[in-house]
Amino acid sequence: MSSLLITILGPTATGKTALAAEVAYRCGGEVVSADSRQVFRGMDLGTGKDLADYAIHGTHIPYHLIDICSPLEEYNAYRFMGDFRAAFADITARGRQPILCGGTGLYLDAVIRGYHLPDAPVDPAYRASLEPYSDEELTARLASYISLHNHTDTETRDRLVRALEIQEFARSHPDAYLQLPPMEHRVFGISFPRQVIIDRIEARLRQRLAEGMTAEVQRLLDDGIPPERLMRFGLEYRHVTRHLLGLCTQEELFRDLFTDIRRFAKRQMTWFRRMERNGVPIRWIDGSLPLEAKVEAVINASF
Repeated sequence: MSSLLITILGPTATGKTALAAEVAYRCGGEVVSADSRQVFRGMDLGTGKDLADYAIHGTHIPYHLIDICSPLEEYNAYRFMGDFRAAFADITARGRQPILCGGTGLYLDAVIRGYHLPDAPVDPAYRASLEPYSDEELTARLASYISLHNHTDTETRDRLVRALEIQEFARSHPDAYLQLPPMEHRVFGISFPRQVIIDRIEARLRQRLAEGMTAEVQRLLDDGIPPERLMRFGLEYRHVTRHLLGLCTQEELFRDLFTDIRRFAKRQMTWFRRMERNGVPIRWIDGSLPLEAKVEAVINASF
């Protein structure tokens, strides 16, 4: 027997967390984050955890897969799938409704379409064998194994090596796959016109900077997180770290980060549209509706 999973997705700055928390409040649910950076402790403003959204009408809405590891740890789609499976089993075993919420397309797609990901151990010998090759050569090798629909696996050298390591392991160990339990999916997306999303991104970025996003990154540096590591997280952490290192002005920080977040939102929508082409039905909800109307659209929807 399969359990129902409600998913709420959308590009950045569209109010996914607030909607997911309200739906959870109404239906006795708990939220599972599908965000590749919200898993890291101490990275709050830059990742948009919006933890205040989980406090509704004097009730704390339980959430999962937020603040579960150090920024010094590596986190990937396979680890997310294992953590999601455990959270899903825990929530459903207690008779609660799981609600998946986020904007990391790879993580969302992995759950909804049931990716079979191999449990690949770190292989120092294999990693050493890749050292003589350039990033371009390794990317070409990875592309010969899988379709590179997302940029996550090729953003950094470490991610690229790990992706190759996983693929090589899968080729020689076809039975070593993590699988999810049967589940019924209802997927909702929050939709705004493009210019509205841009305006919301700008307003949110200004708010986060005013609330202390630069100080947050400085604290991470003070706690011993190397600047190179922080910059690998991209977007807010790359640009704010560069500013703190004296590599760009405050004005350049805002301008370049605003541009990159807009591009990121566009890539998110591209991923969601690809999910639809691959057979995932997404019911899009007008983001300009009052929150209560959006909650009703989710709860009363029939597929």
